[in-house]
Amino acid sequence: MAATDGTIVALDVGAARVGVALASTAARLAHPSGALKRDATTISELQKLCRREGAVQIVVGLPRGLSGQETPQTAAVRAFGEELAKALPLPLHWQDEAVTSVQAEAELRTRGKPYTKGDIDALAAAYILEDYLHDHL
Repeated sequence: MAATDGTIVALDVGAARVGVALASTAARLAHPSGALKRDATTISELQKLCRREGAVQIVVGLPRGLSGQETPQTAAVRAFGEELAKALPLPLHWQDEAVTSVQAEAELRTRGKPYTKGDIDALAAAYILEDYLHDHL
């Protein structure tokens, strides 16, 4: 799939926060970009972020159960993605997010520096984006 030049925004959507990662379609290097509090302003904050970063695509991590089955969290993330798709005129892609949060926390723990749950979410979003870039670009 060819991508328009610009930025791909990846999201790790949780109940409390949305981790954000960015990658240029040219460089294809994902990097964490922080986390947003999940509340009534999240969609408008993501609209602002996408405009500011020149976003051309959005990738949303899709959680599933250990056997790959849909879960209540899968449905909640799909609903969020559908709401986001209505608010942003950008292609939205789903990417499996299996164990990205566990992987992110393990990496941050090995660094030996303090980190927050938002740091975990942002790094998990970067892993989601790396997987997407590997699979699709």
